[in-house]
Amino acid sequence: MKIILKQDIAKLGFTNDIISVKDGYARNFLIPQGYAIQATVQNEKILAENLKQKAHKEEKVRTQAQVIADSIQAISLQIGAKVGTSGKIFGSVNSMQIADALKEQGIEIDRKKIIVDTEKIKEVGEYTATVNLHRDVKATIKFEVIAE
Repeated sequence: MKIILKQDIAKLGFTNDIISVKDGYARNFLIPQGYAIQATVQNEKILAENLKQKAHKEEKVRTQAQVIADSIQAISLQIGAKVGTSGKIFGSVNSMQIADALKEQGIEIDRKKIIVDTEKIKEVGEYTATVNLHRDVKATIKFEVIAE
């Protein structure tokens, strides 16, 4: 029996895949549990239309992420931190401070999407961080940690 998966199932397939399974497995487990629907001609047409609309929306989101990535890469940030006499920072600089500095520049990004390339930033200097805006779009931020 041909079925259309509604969600990812390990060792079987991914969401919206059309696969063939044994009739009993489909009728007794996959369809009643809501994991799949039968792949009739009508359901296949609906799936094709949904995938087309989803691809259009996905492309729109990706282009918006690319615009943000281009604007981020043009910016050079300066992050102020309290520094001791030896040049070391009290505490460390993390993604939250980078997100706040970007917000001051007019770009609002969730701090969870910012990954600092260096393990911990404990000294004054220049560093980079990566921002995951979309699964296909990543941007690199150059920032400098300066003494306040």
